[in-house]
Amino acid sequence: MPADRLPQTDAGHYRLVCCECGDRREDDGTALACPAPHGPSLLRTEYTRDGFTPDDRATGVYRYHRWLPVRRSLPDTGRTVVRRAERLGAMLGLRELWIAFNGYHPEWEADLTTGSFKELEAATVLGRLPESAGTLVVASAGNTAAAFAELCSRHDVPVVVVVPQSALGQLCSRTPYGPSVRLVAVADAEYADAIALADALAALPGFTAEGGTRNVGRRDGLGTVMLAAYEELGRLPDVYVQAIGSGAGAIAAHEAALRLRCTSGGQAGPLPRLVLAQNSCFAPVHTAWHTGVRPWEGADRQPDGVHRAFAPELTNRRPPYDIAGGLADALRDSRGDVLTEDAAAARGAMDAFAELEGPDIEPPAGIALAALRSALKDGRVAPGAAVLLNITGGGRARYRREHRLEANAPTLVVPREAAHDARSVAEIAAVVNRSERMARQVAGSVGP
Repeated sequence: MPADRLPQTDAGHYRLVCCECGDRREDDGTALACPAPHGPSLLRTEYTRDGFTPDDRATGVYRYHRWLPVRRSLPDTGRTVVRRAERLGAMLGLRELWIAFNGYHPEWEADLTTGSFKELEAATVLGRLPESAGTLVVASAGNTAAAFAELCSRHDVPVVVVVPQSALGQLCSRTPYGPSVRLVAVADAEYADAIALADALAALPGFTAEGGTRNVGRRDGLGTVMLAAYEELGRLPDVYVQAIGSGAGAIAAHEAALRLRCTSGGQAGPLPRLVLAQNSCFAPVHTAWHTGVRPWEGADRQPDGVHRAFAPELTNRRPPYDIAGGLADALRDSRGDVLTEDAAAARGAMDAFAELEGPDIEPPAGIALAALRSALKDGRVAPGAAVLLNITGGGRARYRREHRLEANAPTLVVPREAAHDARSVAEIAAVVNRSERMARQVAGSVGP
């Protein structure tokens, strides 16, 4: 893994802490759960450095490496841009609206070229990963796949990226992915099927699960959105707004706020209130929060609202809701709320953002902005509140206009049934390993 080691940072600058039992231990770079015998729980990071001290010498997301679980940095990574959105705020009737823009917009020095804040988590997960980890396995509905494929290709990190076949259109790049990246597409499938196949592959020898929300690297990378906002505002916002699927970004923002508040002696201000948003036709977290019913319990396949979702990236069937340290805890701790929005409202919000602020934004960000507008109308958010709106993706349409992008063909396209059959999974693993060796041989014979 050709990466630059950070002289100020090694794996000894933090410990992993279990949210259930409080167990503290060193990190091997791949741990996803506490080994103690208790119910499901997230791990959190506990850093030895108390104060918030960005590193002016570091670039991209690694500006915050002292509060990231990384042992190395990858060059050429981007980070969140936080700015005041006065025109958009005026349209909404908000006196203080800040946007955390995660995407591509050169005028703002926004340089996340895949157009998504998933680049933040990919950079941190890869910075945490030990060189001996083997082949990383990542499941995605689209944006995470693009981020991991781009960074793993650029830095020659072996990875298998599993996506629904419908997400392949998002996996375009200026140069073809290198031999370290294997794409596996599941036909006639949804995100849940991709997760099932990725979990099965990761359980085989030679593969390592990325882990999704359970990975502290993913959450702390996403948590840099709140760190960037704190650096710009000089305090925590009153309200934090984001669209969610798994909710990893929302949990991450809450964890970062907790860390900032604790280490500032309370000077950072109260914890931001989480206002989260989902597609109106598929909203398991909204249902759980407002009714107490857990839609993910019971039947394996829930109603087909997922296929009508305006933002398919938000269609996680089994979010980390009741797990210790998960979404329910974050919502309770922050006095939060969960809203839903439909396609028409989200499209209108996307158009308004482009007109008033400039960049195009992605459907999940449209859902979040539409939810903020509804929350203001309903009195759920006060017009005098300092609001941080996480634009989780933007600038992708512009990037496509300004750069010639090419589609990346999948290594394999497999039927949905294969994701749930052990024999088929073993065969898929064999093909993936064989194809990677062949691709590397071809790349070696061609040369640079």
